[in-house]
Amino acid sequence: MPLPPPQEPVLDPISQLALGASVAAVAVPRTHLRRALVYGAALGSLPDLDYVFLTRVDDLARFTLHRSFSHSLFVLTALAPLLAWVFRRMDAGLRVLPWWRWLLAVWLTLATHPLLDAFTVYGTQLWWPLQPPPASWATIAIIDPAYTLPLLVAVACAAFSRRVPAARRALAIGLCLSSAYLAWSVAAKAWVGRQAAPAIAATGLDPERVLVSPSLLTTLVWRVLVMTPDGYSEGWYSLLAHEPQLQFEHGHSDVALRRALADLPSMQRLEWFSHGYLSVRIDESGRVLATDLRMGAEPDYVFTFALARRESGAWQPIRPTRIDSAPDWRGRGAELWRRLRVQER
Repeated sequence: MPLPPPQEPVLDPISQLALGASVAAVAVPRTHLRRALVYGAALGSLPDLDYVFLTRVDDLARFTLHRSFSHSLFVLTALAPLLAWVFRRMDAGLRVLPWWRWLLAVWLTLATHPLLDAFTVYGTQLWWPLQPPPASWATIAIIDPAYTLPLLVAVACAAFSRRVPAARRALAIGLCLSSAYLAWSVAAKAWVGRQAAPAIAATGLDPERVLVSPSLLTTLVWRVLVMTPDGYSEGWYSLLAHEPQLQFEHGHSDVALRRALADLPSMQRLEWFSHGYLSVRIDESGRVLATDLRMGAEPDYVFTFALARRESGAWQPIRPTRIDSAPDWRGRGAELWRRLRVQER
């Protein structure tokens, strides 16, 4: 399956398209299944078009405003009746549907998009314009074929099947399998968290917060990120290992500088958005760089921003700028494969 550019925090578009098509088609009567597949695919992709409205803001604003207004359950609930009405006006075939049935299909299709996004580590502002930290359940990777493939196969079967009952059955099976995989991911994360607790205690680390998140592409390998008073540590846990061991490697962060810049608005925004999983350092040109540690792995992280520069003996804010990264994806793939292999006793 094609991968979206790694710099964009968008769940695999194919996943959202297939989920939207499946939900809409299951929610309407059999006679409108294929029509609902098309509309559901469009509605399932709609929230991620927020990038169209974020082209003129700075890099940090774009980073933290994605999955905000366009992914708000309040906004989408208010938008659902309007979109349902527009589609009925455009397509006379939809007018024979009971209004409540079509509205329910539209609302479910819109609402499941941000709910699925919230299962990823990036986070989703489900309650915008309220400002709790973004929902970030971190149980599934942004790209995970085990979630996407059942939905994609089901939509393909439904689209080409000549028998509507068989098409609906395929969609129901696809939704059940994908939902079961999400449930598995929640259980797997809870298991890894329980196993990580004694391992963290044995190392003598003083954890301020701990993040357990899946590796890219799979829920069989998990990353354990421990924030400590002097920086952070990272370890990996494989569910396939006979005797899984968590060995932590320490990462450096200038915690004193982070505290000194605590009143900087851009730093406060990033602290809020990342749930505090940040590292801070000074680059060769004297700029303060802040890295969101949740996405990527040591030493390759996806999101790093320049926030300030020292001038006249004081730290001065600058327009937040994203620092381009060039992760070693081949190396990361090799590491993932090594961790996936069953280890001998």
